[in-house]
Amino acid sequence: MSENKTYNIVFGGIGGQGVLKASEICGLAAMLAGYSVTKSEIHGMSQRGGSVESYVRFGSEIHSPLIPAGCAEYLVCFHEEEYPRLKPFLAEDGRDYVSYIEIAKKSIENPRTLNTFLVGVLSASLPIDVEFWMAALEQVFPEKIQELNKKVFLEGREVGTK
Repeated sequence: MSENKTYNIVFGGIGGQGVLKASEICGLAAMLAGYSVTKSEIHGMSQRGGSVESYVRFGSEIHSPLIPAGCAEYLVCFHEEEYPRLKPFLAEDGRDYVSYIEIAKKSIENPRTLNTFLVGVLSASLPIDVEFWMAALEQVFPEKIQELNKKVFLEGREVGTK
């Protein structure tokens, strides 16, 4: 575990894209790795395709779940039209994953796994061992779709290491 470093991640998209599931996987993996974790989410009309965003913060000690504008080291957007709204959260030297949306769409067979692929891409940049990500996937997904999501996650992780 990296001492005294806080990791700030903003996930965003529209209802039904798995934004909350992605943040749950990330937060759980960080917790399993021994970090202090907070998670917060904002979802209004998410069931009708409305905007959804979730914040995950982890590190040695976290006091607030919210990430102010300009303070996210990582921005994982699942929908291109949501990007302009979410971009102000990204820190000046932050990492933006919007360019991976098209790569994901070309790489996955099932569009419902877009979120898992993008979490895999993100995972390559975070100090969390793959064993904790696998454990998180096992806890979050029902058994019948665990292997598919593990496979897609690892594909995304491989893309993220390039």
